Amino acid sequence: MAKVLVGNIADIDVKGARTIRLEGTEIAIFRLSDGQVKALENRCPHKNGKLSEGMVCGTAVHCPLHDWKIDLRSGNVYEPDDGCVATFETEVDGASGSIYITI
Repeated sequence: MAKVLVGNIADIDVKGARTIRLEGTEIAIFRLSDGQVKALENRCPHKNGKLSEGMVCGTAVHCPLHDWKIDLRSGNVYEPDDGCVATFETEVDGASGSIYITI
């Protein structure tokens, strides 16, 4: 596993997202209203909607295509729907605001 610098927290609005591509995978990086940063694969398991374009509500993102709700901590889809998205461990350097994810 490798820790990769992917950006700075100042570049992501609260309840916003940015995307990066690493090793052929598009990853969405979300900044939550409580300051947490979460990263997951940028595709809904239902119809591959871009989660980075969805609305963040608490610790979940709503897919912009069909409103599937996905937990940003676990990648699990909320019931009654079913599925899972790959998540990535994130770390924010408190001094510099640099965001790292573990691949």
